[in-house]
Amino acid sequence: MKIQKDTAVTLQFKVADATGKLIEESKTPSVYLHGGYDNTLPKIEAALEGQEPGYQVTLTLSPEDAFGVRDESLVRTIPKSEFPPGVKVGGQLQGRGDDGNERIFHVMKIKGPTVHLDGNHPLAGQTLRFTVKVIDVRAASAEEIAHRHVHGEHGHHH
Repeated sequence: MKIQKDTAVTLQFKVADATGKLIEESKTPSVYLHGGYDNTLPKIEAALEGQEPGYQVTLTLSPEDAFGVRDESLVRTIPKSEFPPGVKVGGQLQGRGDDGNERIFHVMKIKGPTVHLDGNHPLAGQTLRFTVKVIDVRAASAEEIAHRHVHGEHGHHH
């Protein structure tokens, strides 16, 4: 079966920086719903359109096509007194950006009475090299299409 709108696509992937240094590699296959559901990066989805199991591609994506450019307005400090107990460096907090939208902030460091947070994706601002191999393609179920994501093994669980 070819990859097209409303197919569930099983992938193995590797993500490296622009120099080829490995950042992440899938240990188990991951599955996404193809067809503009924002379940993978648009440039990856476009490269996979019409392909079949066994297809492999390496794409170099600019920050704009990957996880965005860094936005320094998303870097902030808060008093440690306002910081929830138990969260440590490397942890995450949910908060609101200046635009009022919900956002995940990463705890970068705790220095004295101040906590340093970053609302950028950890890979924002980086040119990344994605190597993607298509393992399987199947028709998505009506429920998966209605929920806009894949269910079951390697997919979303309710």
